Amino acid sequence: MSKKVSYHTLGCKLNYAETSAYARQLAAAGWEEVPAGPDVDLFVVNTCSVTEHADKKGRNLIRRLHKLAPGARIAVTGCYAQLKPQEILGIEGVDLVAGAGGKNGLVRQLIDGGNGAYGYSCDVDDIEATFPAWSSGERTRSFLKVQDGCDYHCTYCTVPLARGRSRNIPIAEIVEQAREIAAKGIVEVVLTGVNTGDFGKTSGESFLGLLQALDAVPGIERYRISSIEPNLLTGDILRWIASGTKFLPHFHIPLQAGCDRTLKAMHRRYTAGMFEDKIALVREVLETPEERGTRVFFGIDVIVGFPGESDEDFEETYALLERVHPAFLHIFPYSRRAGTPAATMPGQVQESVKTARAERLQALSDRLHAEFTAANSGRKAKVLFESKLKGGKMFGYTENYLRVERPFDKSIIGKIVEVNI
Repeated sequence: MSKKVSYHTLGCKLNYAETSAYARQLAAAGWEEVPAGPDVDLFVVNTCSVTEHADKKGRNLIRRLHKLAPGARIAVTGCYAQLKPQEILGIEGVDLVAGAGGKNGLVRQLIDGGNGAYGYSCDVDDIEATFPAWSSGERTRSFLKVQDGCDYHCTYCTVPLARGRSRNIPIAEIVEQAREIAAKGIVEVVLTGVNTGDFGKTSGESFLGLLQALDAVPGIERYRISSIEPNLLTGDILRWIASGTKFLPHFHIPLQAGCDRTLKAMHRRYTAGMFEDKIALVREVLETPEERGTRVFFGIDVIVGFPGESDEDFEETYALLERVHPAFLHIFPYSRRAGTPAATMPGQVQESVKTARAERLQALSDRLHAEFTAANSGRKAKVLFESKLKGGKMFGYTENYLRVERPFDKSIIGKIVEVNI
């Protein structure tokens, strides 16, 4: 009888890709993947630690799983496991903690068994390799890891502490993984990483070279870039994308603040004006004058309540976002993280102020998204439909990431269909 394993992933799409890599290796060793239940032999929990709330969510999940199946082993990996391994080991039921340095050997430790095994890198700068990964949980889309780690060291961020310096496997190996994805019948790939556009630090290759190599992989019809720093989204990349490639007009770009004083305190590598110019360049290259402001979907990350952010600073951010007019905002109230310079900065902002600012930006995001949707109404669009069924409906996404619903039709699952929006 095969052993049963249940996977639970928190946080970013990079974590989902890595969990899928664990799952494929354990499946090859004879493990059966099942939902959480009392008969599970092993839980694998892939954690996030971007905020204190993320840590708490991880702890609560571990406790629920142990209560559900007290006899099951629990293995914990991810950023929380790297940053606070002893804290996690103190949670009842945890048998294995694998930080960034233990990922490549995690599956072997799980197969070998034994309690108290502990794979952890206390110094992420000693990590030489990246852990290759791509997600395979959906029939229509896969998240392909192309890069890991970050050299930027923004003052609020624990990611360099959790994942180490920027590194990557060579283009040839990533292309081979894309071919494996295509062989599964998956037609859309989302490129993911910690600082995706920084690809090439290890191999001496370029991010543009990676995009060009992936574009040539047969079977993959669409690519999205999950997140890219504004200073790394170059004119050469944009002009190549616009030349007739499989890469879609959808960009997730972190702003974090629209005030130069705050950006400098964050150690970001651009000014508000540079960010605004980059958005304008993307539209100039990828949109016709008739499409201006309606073809490219921009999702933008914003942090509210960074230490020292005044009301005037916030209003600068709000005004910039209104001018840039993205399709969606990802809003994060600043979370104080141990080990980061921002945690000890003066001028820590009250939680009530953070909440009020986040609510204002959420209202702005709702309005901007409604306007972007309305501007695309009545147009023809190519939609990749997914297999999920809810209330007799199925859904999919256009090239510029608008969600489209229609009556369920099994024959178009995983297919790109032209529809009128």
